[in-house]
Amino acid sequence: MKKIIKWILFAAWMIVIFNFSSMPAEASNENSRYVIYIFNLLGLNLNSILGNMANFAVRKAAHFTEYFILYLFAYNALTDCYDKRKCLWISLIIVFLYASTDEIHQIFVPGRSGRFRDVLIDTSGGTLGMIIKGFNCHIKKTSVK
Repeated sequence: MKKIIKWILFAAWMIVIFNFSSMPAEASNENSRYVIYIFNLLGLNLNSILGNMANFAVRKAAHFTEYFILYLFAYNALTDCYDKRKCLWISLIIVFLYASTDEIHQIFVPGRSGRFRDVLIDTSGGTLGMIIKGFNCHIKKTSVK
């Protein structure tokens, strides 16, 4: 049952990303403005810190975070099928491929565009996941010895 739940979480997160990418540009921008508003309520004025870059920074941080989470779900699902070292790399490849297809998908969404820069940002999120999981595996391996 745990295996099935891991795969369901992985697939569900892919659907979440797909749904975010399916939003027209104006709806997506509205979400970013809402996040900036929440930060303002918490006393962190992103507009004063980042100026006009606040919306851009929030959007790119969201990309990074979405794919960091995707990496973790992919890794957890794959550990039932492969050894952990292979899972580190296979999960990163999945993140890169999904990010690539996501950017292609965005070409067909009104007001959106597909950018290789976003694929790199997304893959960077996955890379952070890989570093954390790899470090975690290394710590567990050395503590067993």
